[in-house]
Amino acid sequence: MFSGLDLTLAGLYNPAFQLQTHSEKGVQMAHHASAKKRIRQTERRTQVNRTRLSAVRSSIRKVEDAIAGGDQAAAKEALKKAEPVIARGAQKGVLNTNMAARKLSRLVKRVKAMAA
Repeated sequence: MFSGLDLTLAGLYNPAFQLQTHSEKGVQMAHHASAKKRIRQTERRTQVNRTRLSAVRSSIRKVEDAIAGGDQAAAKEALKKAEPVIARGAQKGVLNTNMAARKLSRLVKRVKAMAA
């Protein structure tokens, strides 16, 4: 969808791409130190999870692009790189484990079908 769009610069021009934390928005409802700490932790984890999920989606897209291109060697190589990324996403909780298994299974099936 955003193949030609540089998302690093997108936030500068489109406010929809800008990520703001609660503290930047000035929306900190917590009054206790532990609740404030939890807000900070949640913001950090959200960034990590967002990055990890983006990496998973990108790796899947690379495999699908290679399949669409018809190059089996490139598809196998992309799949080889995508497998640990998808598995790690499931292990860390950004993807449901069954969904990750289903995605991998279907990608492997499509890459194998290219040989026939």
